[in-house]
Amino acid sequence: MQPLPRTALTPDPTPAAIGEARRLQRLDRLGGERARFRELIGKVGSGEHTSTGLSRDEARDAMDLMLQGRVSDAQMGAFLIAHRIRRPLPVELAGMLDSYRQHGPVLETPGRRALCFGVPYDGRSRTAPLLPLVALMLASTGMPVVLHGGDPMPVKYGVTLGELFAAIGIDWRHLPLSELQRTLDSHHLALTHQPLHFPAAERLVPARDEIGKRPPVASLELLWTPHRGEHLLVSGFVHPPTEKRAWEALAAAGETEVLTVKGLEGSTDLPTSRAGITARLRQGEPERLLLHPRDHGLHADETPWQSLEQWRQQALAALIGEGPLAGPLVWNLGACLWLADQFESLETALDQARALLAARSGERLRQVLAR
Repeated sequence: MQPLPRTALTPDPTPAAIGEARRLQRLDRLGGERARFRELIGKVGSGEHTSTGLSRDEARDAMDLMLQGRVSDAQMGAFLIAHRIRRPLPVELAGMLDSYRQHGPVLETPGRRALCFGVPYDGRSRTAPLLPLVALMLASTGMPVVLHGGDPMPVKYGVTLGELFAAIGIDWRHLPLSELQRTLDSHHLALTHQPLHFPAAERLVPARDEIGKRPPVASLELLWTPHRGEHLLVSGFVHPPTEKRAWEALAAAGETEVLTVKGLEGSTDLPTSRAGITARLRQGEPERLLLHPRDHGLHADETPWQSLEQWRQQALAALIGEGPLAGPLVWNLGACLWLADQFESLETALDQARALLAARSGERLRQVLAR
């Protein structure tokens, strides 16, 4: 039998071909979704000069896979820290918001414009919070208010909205979503609690715990709201670049009425010791607004955070116009009423805030919700 000519023999595979074959085998073992997610990690984690970033659809897909638990813990951690280091693009945040809107809880106020707040889930540890009291006062006027939060969260592990409300007798953390909707309908206030109402997002917390840094998903806590329908979204921030990314991401996501606030510890609480830095975003165009408490006789040092029990006493006193939080509550409530277009001037809105405290409207609502 004559040997075949050399040209008819199959050539030896090159090292590159061998490597490619092995790569494809490993990807096949990962499975389609994890292999897809590995590609997305590569786009955000390839370094300053080679990282291409994600499209809006790709960012939504990445968040979908994480929320649905279809990636490994190693992949989730790699994605979150890579995105943290590179910083998210506004279009990526918009895609992640698309995913949160699809998978998260939904509350509605048909025919009524709501006021929705986004503050850091890792809470407060230096200054006494005001948002629970502001929310009660706003709701007592008939304005729908929607909040969201979770359990103590990395990196600060500060006091949470759920803990603060529970301290004054209103515990949202065990109410089903249907009960929250009924409370919103009848008393104009609700707070969704991530472990109960958004368990898909809670799935990311262990990875955040182990990373020890705020990943971009922490930005979603400031930009997302469970409310669907007409609303003014009030979003806290700390650094100016964060605010600019928020404007662009929210405009891309279709949020037409946005108020950004450089609040205490990244919250929406306006300070009383300095000017309050805010901006209104209307149809994609920001308008900077500086609010000076000194001009209205409300300048004061910030009240330090001490303990939940100390805050409870201060909060209950403030709701009847007494104690160290009463002045800051007037300032924040009046500013919210004015910025939400309820009054033509800030001074008139502050007068209304004082009148509401004198009438104890927020305290009456607290007593109703605490039953």
